[in-house]
Amino acid sequence: MRALMPDEKASTVMLYTSTMLIRGDIILRENMRVSIWPRTQGVPNFIHLFNVNIIQIAGATPKTYARSETFVPTPSVIGFHLAPPAQEPLDYDSSEVNRKMEPVHALAGSFEIKAKLRISTATDFSASLDVMNSPWISLYEADISNPYFQQLHVSVPMLLVRPNHILINL
Repeated sequence: MRALMPDEKASTVMLYTSTMLIRGDIILRENMRVSIWPRTQGVPNFIHLFNVNIIQIAGATPKTYARSETFVPTPSVIGFHLAPPAQEPLDYDSSEVNRKMEPVHALAGSFEIKAKLRISTATDFSASLDVMNSPWISLYEADISNPYFQQLHVSVPMLLVRPNHILINL
C-alpha cells in the first residue's frame, strides 16, 4: 500500500459483484464516511483497493486470489460495506417518524441477503420502492451468504446495494 497523506485514512471494505466477493483496503479522505462513500460525488470509474482478497464464484469450484492492488470497475459493484468489525453510524435518524423496517430477502448475483429495508409507513412496499431514485439503497442488519460458497457468512449493520441490480423479496 502507498504511504498515506496526512488527510487520508485506509479502511477495509467488502465489495460484491455478480460473481465475486472482494475484500481490500481503500484510501479515502480522513473526513469521509466510508460506509456511504459510493453515494458521494466524484466516485471514480474504478475503485482502487490494496491488500486484496478475491473469491470468484463463477464455476463449479470457487477460486481465491490475493493481490497487492486491484482496480474494480465501479459499475460492476452491486454491494458495498465496511468489513467487520469496523462500524460507522447508520445513515438515518432513528427518531424520524412515519418510517419502519421491513424484513427483506435480496438476491444480488449469487449472494443471498437477509436484511431490513427502511420504508415509509404512509405507502405500501411497492410504492416505497418506486419513489427511491437513488443509485444506492441501504439495507440494515444484513446477513450475507452464498449457496455456492458455504463458508461465507457476513453480518453487518449496514450494506449499500444497487437496487437496479438486485431482486427484493418479501
